[in-house]
Amino acid sequence: MCDQTFLVNVFGSCDKCFKQRALRPVFKKSQQLSYCSTCAEIMATDGLHENETLASLKSEAESLKGKLEEERAKLHDVELHQVAERVEALGQFVMKTRRTLKGHGNKVLCMDWCKDKRRIVSSSQDGKVIVWDSFTTNKEHAVTMPCTWVMACAYAPSGCAIACGGLDNKCSVYPLTFDKNENMAAKKKSVAMHTNYLSACSFTNSDMQILTASGDGTCALWDVESGQLLQSFHGHGADVLCLDLAPSETGNTFVSGVKTQRKSLGALCPLGRPVAACFLPKLSLCRYYPSGDAFASGSDDATCRLYDLRADREVAIYSKESIIFGASSVDFSLSGRLLFAGYNDYTINVWDVLKGARVSILFGHENRVSTLRVSPDGTAFCSGSWDHTLRVRESWA
Repeated sequence: MCDQTFLVNVFGSCDKCFKQRALRPVFKKSQQLSYCSTCAEIMATDGLHENETLASLKSEAESLKGKLEEERAKLHDVELHQVAERVEALGQFVMKTRRTLKGHGNKVLCMDWCKDKRRIVSSSQDGKVIVWDSFTTNKEHAVTMPCTWVMACAYAPSGCAIACGGLDNKCSVYPLTFDKNENMAAKKKSVAMHTNYLSACSFTNSDMQILTASGDGTCALWDVESGQLLQSFHGHGADVLCLDLAPSETGNTFVSGVKTQRKSLGALCPLGRPVAACFLPKLSLCRYYPSGDAFASGSDDATCRLYDLRADREVAIYSKESIIFGASSVDFSLSGRLLFAGYNDYTINVWDVLKGARVSILFGHENRVSTLRVSPDGTAFCSGSWDHTLRVRESWA
């Protein structure tokens, strides 16, 4: 299978005129319908008042957008680097590789830490999901999925279960036991079912609910025990590639992002409805700042960016002219002072979040760094790569 994603037009019967045409998703009273472009335009004009036209409404929308930009500009009173002038700069330092985890037969696509700060779950294009002991590098559990390209995996907060999925369009939950010889596939529970591939999954603050993102353009909250859909999140116009839950102290909010031909949209949803949106250049991954007041994104334009939710704007860009390859994974240190970013040129760049300077560049992987996560206690971080391996390195908290 090729490594590129292509935009596909869906053809079928329009739910309004019943003609066979190219379709687009339309939401009417929270119900998703498939309309052709003509019927979608007719629906948009329904309910217009006298003397109102689409052109006048677009003009009014642009006017409101301008007022919003003016209000946002009032909050832009100081730059981040100006605030950080009095903060002591970080020196250059080295983060050594302490463990190398080998066992996957193809590209590592995703990984997650257990709350015990020792075990790691990883998924790969080889169709395998492996649970590792990062201290000994031993494999504790291994699951063979019914499909290749297992693009999402997550550890349950209790450490007693893992979730994973990919091209099978499902999110499956596997309970973990102390018996390493037990057949885990026999206890598999299919929790979520999307109409396209599963791109990301994350348990909420308990083992009982899981949040998923999919190539069908939606995110969804599911009950693990019953498999019931609790809440569906619409609004993205393309494949949702990533999601990240805010730290528990900030409430039930998550950030999600999609990748389109030109720009990407990040939506902040309080597990109910979108509350904010921002346009990001070709987003690859997003991650919350430890305080929950900001989030970072990695992009195909070779930059990482920091967005402050309180100021409702971008506050920093992390880039260098010598970096020409896209960033495919990002995560913060426990203190939030460092931003780790994995790139398609096989390196990991470490950025000073406040100063915007690169403080270290880490080598070791022999292919694209596809996933990166800092351990719960901040003492280590693990990176997964298309070179089939994971590397555990010491971290600066």
